[in-house]
Amino acid sequence: MGQSPSTTVLSSEFNRHQFYDFDFDFDFDLRNPINHDFTADLPDDCLAGIFSHLTTADRNRCSVVCRRWHRVDSQTRRRLSLNAKAELQDHLPAVFTRFESVTKLGLRCDRRSTSVNDEGLILISLRCVNLTWLKLRGCREITEAGMAAVGENCKALKKLSCASCVFGIKGINAVVSRCQGLEELSVKRLRGAHDGEEVVGSGTTSVTSVCLKEIVNGQSFAPLMIGSKRLRSLKVIGCLGDWDDTLEKIGNLHAALVDVHLEKIQVSDVGLVGLSKCLSLDTLHIVKTAECSNVGLNLVAENCRMLRKLHVDGWRTNRIGDDGLISVAKHCINLQELALIGIYPTSSSLEAIASKCKALERLALCGLNTVGDAEIECVANKCVALKKLCIKGCPISNVGIEALASGCPNLVKFKVRRCRKVTGMVVEWVREHRESLAFSFDNSDYEALNASQIDHDHAVNDMIALHRENEEVAAAAAAEASNGYNGLAMLRATFGFLANRSVVQSALRRWYNNDNVPAQ
Repeated sequence: MGQSPSTTVLSSEFNRHQFYDFDFDFDFDLRNPINHDFTADLPDDCLAGIFSHLTTADRNRCSVVCRRWHRVDSQTRRRLSLNAKAELQDHLPAVFTRFESVTKLGLRCDRRSTSVNDEGLILISLRCVNLTWLKLRGCREITEAGMAAVGENCKALKKLSCASCVFGIKGINAVVSRCQGLEELSVKRLRGAHDGEEVVGSGTTSVTSVCLKEIVNGQSFAPLMIGSKRLRSLKVIGCLGDWDDTLEKIGNLHAALVDVHLEKIQVSDVGLVGLSKCLSLDTLHIVKTAECSNVGLNLVAENCRMLRKLHVDGWRTNRIGDDGLISVAKHCINLQELALIGIYPTSSSLEAIASKCKALERLALCGLNTVGDAEIECVANKCVALKKLCIKGCPISNVGIEALASGCPNLVKFKVRRCRKVTGMVVEWVREHRESLAFSFDNSDYEALNASQIDHDHAVNDMIALHRENEEVAAAAAAEASNGYNGLAMLRATFGFLANRSVVQSALRRWYNNDNVPAQ
């Protein structure tokens, strides 16, 4: 029965400055201090405050030290995570008799086990009426009946997170329709969602964050997202269906939306046009959305000028490039974080970003085949505020790394991954010239490339040696034939290389393995 890190809320009557008003009894035997309990004079609230800074493992150990520590831990623990296998169901009364103050509860069960059912969840909802945070993961025995009990008994619920559950849209509605104070909803891999069913949108004005991931009928949540007047964060990842119409309606109704994450969904520039109406947009992730192009990104950049974080993964479709990035550089001058993955920018767009986005602190360049040493030198010269930089799979060399280490005066963390032209020699150079910089270099690909080259050289040398040996054998056989020996010598000259077939096989094997190394 695992438990997650606890967070304890101290009593309002406790004041940390009262530490100095207590009269501690220091009259104990200094020759045998082990017999004295130094915590005996501490009040319970003070002891609970100490427990709140311990890890879960340490807190579990402390709870078995003595009855008082056990009592204080049980009464003040607010967060609890349980392995929700079916065997737990018989122990639920004892568990929640001990932890009577739980407000944050997590129930998880692996896919190969049977989880607690509706009866167990109903019991939990009756014991934890002050529950504000509930997370269900892999609880496949829970149906809409158990979720209805949660909605009926836990009116203070503010955050609901469920993953790999089977109670469908009916289970979500059972909670959303009853918990009017629900603020955050996260649903991942939900099963049991049928066509035609929708999450209720009326009366859910308190929802501020919605996260949907890998849901077949994700459009069922559209009424909830559109009807939530306080919606500020929206994440849609790997959900089927066309999301243009939904995003357009959200943009018309939710101008206060600040965080949007779109990944692996069917959305085009029409959806981005709808999001461009959210003038307060602060964070935007456009990840592997094949139909989005420079047109939609241009409109977002022109209208959402408060944008601070932008992640673009073009999925190598070449639909987002210089035009969109130049527009971002022109209008979003407060940009602080930028991640570019799988697109083809050139020096013109990178120079515009480096020149105009003076507040840029975090930059990631991954899989950009058009970014070389010249573009990196531009970043090094003009990104003065840059603090964190990650370069992965780009055709840069040691020259670009040295330029970055010499420039970017505020750079504190620098990662380089899978850049074949970068060698291990640059690591020592960076450490020598920039000691305070946390430089991380993954040279596994470089070592693999060197190993392949070494194998190739060995194979060539083996073949050269084999050729020379065969020439010597042929010359010796010819000499024997000229001296009157039988025709066996000629056979040796003709088939003498068979004696070295192991060398041939080794050489050919190395060549074959070298030619079939997959491209990184």
